[in-house]
Amino acid sequence: MSRAAKLLVVDDDASVVDYLLEMLGEDGHQAVGTTSPLDALERIAKHEFDLVIADVEMPELRGLDLMAKIHAHRPGQLVLLVTAFGSIDLAVKAVRAGACDFVTKPFRWEALQVAIERALRERRMRREIVRLRAELREQRDGELVARSPAMRRVVEIANRVARSDSNTLVTGPSGVGKGAVARHIHAQSARAAGPFVQVNCAALPSTLAEAELFGVRRGAFTDAREDRPGLFVQAHGGTLMLDEIGEMALDVQAKLLQAIESRSVRPVGAGEEVAVDVRIIGATNRPLEDAVADKRFREDLYYRLDVVRIEIPPLADRPEDLAALVDVMLERACARVGREVLGVSDDAMRWLLGHSWPGNVRELGNLLERAVVLAEHDTLVLDDLVIRERPDSEDGFLERAARRGVTLEDVERAYMHAVLRAHGGNKTEAARVLGIDRRTLHRRLEGDDVGQD
Repeated sequence: MSRAAKLLVVDDDASVVDYLLEMLGEDGHQAVGTTSPLDALERIAKHEFDLVIADVEMPELRGLDLMAKIHAHRPGQLVLLVTAFGSIDLAVKAVRAGACDFVTKPFRWEALQVAIERALRERRMRREIVRLRAELREQRDGELVARSPAMRRVVEIANRVARSDSNTLVTGPSGVGKGAVARHIHAQSARAAGPFVQVNCAALPSTLAEAELFGVRRGAFTDAREDRPGLFVQAHGGTLMLDEIGEMALDVQAKLLQAIESRSVRPVGAGEEVAVDVRIIGATNRPLEDAVADKRFREDLYYRLDVVRIEIPPLADRPEDLAALVDVMLERACARVGREVLGVSDDAMRWLLGHSWPGNVRELGNLLERAVVLAEHDTLVLDDLVIRERPDSEDGFLERAARRGVTLEDVERAYMHAVLRAHGGNKTEAARVLGIDRRTLHRRLEGDDVGQD
């Protein structure tokens, strides 16, 4: 038997509906039924179903017409048609019209059960294909989209940098996609077969930074029960991206400089150096020149990192990239959430194009993922995107979240993202408003790309 699914049964014969609901329930599925095709359309507009089982001949609306209306609203909806007027011609017509399968009455439950399982297997395969495509795209170049002249220039420079082995500094506001550019450089370089290791320096306590970066020998301190390789060793033969490098403590900066110059590291508790072959890409959303002037960042380390600089413009300065970014990030959001959303409406796209995007690409990704979680249709509409601007309305965020059974953890995460957006992606200010420290914010949003600039 296939895994439990949510099904809708539509048949003008109430006894058939009752029978199918009983059998589907015994198979562990969550099924609802109706004798009215128009009622079915209302339900489909409000809820998402894995499969619709519909009779072909119904006085209110024929099954083929019902299916056409369903697909006009939900193009990806699977519909299995059942009829007492079976013929080869009708079956061919139904499949050509978009039915996933066709079963004739009187049917044996076992035959319908096989058709249902086949349809649900197709749905799972569709979802898996969407997930794998998004994963492949993310592995290839993340959210690096270059339709605008500014981003085409960024990619051109990144490709040139990739052909060398020089250390690189990637700069730009929070959320513009500095991590994506770093991954692109790695993927285009001779080190592409090696590891790409990314660390958020702001999330590294100074007391642990040395151990995390350079490793630990067993017995170096109480909890060191075994050797643990540091990030430099993990990145050997590949690329180490030091995100938010301007937040690194001065004493750790000195040891980082030594590691870069000597191309070796000394794990905590070790008596000897370990050779490492690593390309360094630093990233920052703040002017390191100011930090150098204020003695918060070592000048010698700055010049070691700033061999080649790549400046990424904010999303608001490259509107030509937005539509392509929406496609990429919507596909990724669907894969993470496990839902199929086919695109955005014209009104929604106009709003996206007019938004100022203080949180840049990260804000766009978080907004689309939240919209996918809460959307009630296969196409994102304006209300799905601007819901936060109408918190007191009947269709406000909390009301819709409650209707969809969204967890408290997800609501808290969505609020944290909203605070981040309100403060232009500034995590220090967002943490202050939320009443938590910066590292707690990073930990709570770990996996949401919050620390990946």
